[in-house]
Amino acid sequence: MDPINIIVLLNVIATFGENVTGAKSGLKSTVAEIKEKPKTFLQKLPPVVSTLSLIALILAAFQIGTLEYLEEYNIIRYIGLAVYLIFSWIQVWSFKSLGDNYSQDIMIKKKHELVTKGPFKVVRHPQYFCQILVDIGGTMATLSYVLSGFALIEIPIYFMRASVEDKLLAKYFGDEFTQYKKKSGFFFPFIG
Repeated sequence: MDPINIIVLLNVIATFGENVTGAKSGLKSTVAEIKEKPKTFLQKLPPVVSTLSLIALILAAFQIGTLEYLEEYNIIRYIGLAVYLIFSWIQVWSFKSLGDNYSQDIMIKKKHELVTKGPFKVVRHPQYFCQILVDIGGTMATLSYVLSGFALIEIPIYFMRASVEDKLLAKYFGDEFTQYKKKSGFFFPFIG
């Protein structure tokens, strides 16, 4: 098996283990804990697309749905691997920084706090930005044309989802969110 693909698979296993902890706490949210949960297709579509992109990445690691690995593509693959590794762990850091506020759904919990620490100090939606970059990096590392399609689909979906979250946070945190918004970027540090 290709060494880059082995690293990708090992990282999938490692980050999956780290993300399961956050997912378990997100699933523990009961109706009694929810203050508001908007009804939108953006509740379920992004997790489905992320799951499909994970499956595409795993298949790509076994060279299913990929271009042929030619020597001239190695620099692209190494750059992609670096992007994939770096942003997969920043994404884990993002989920862990949310703590009890983490949820797979867009919602405000009754004891919700505005998280402005960790990667949220400079970016309001690092988990979405990282997901896009993880998939772009994974595409480059494995040369997966299937995964590239999911990465392109994710971009507008995550921008829309992040906008819905911003509106919800502005509604519940008012001036605190306005001040935070001035100090942080939407997806990129200090931009938007």
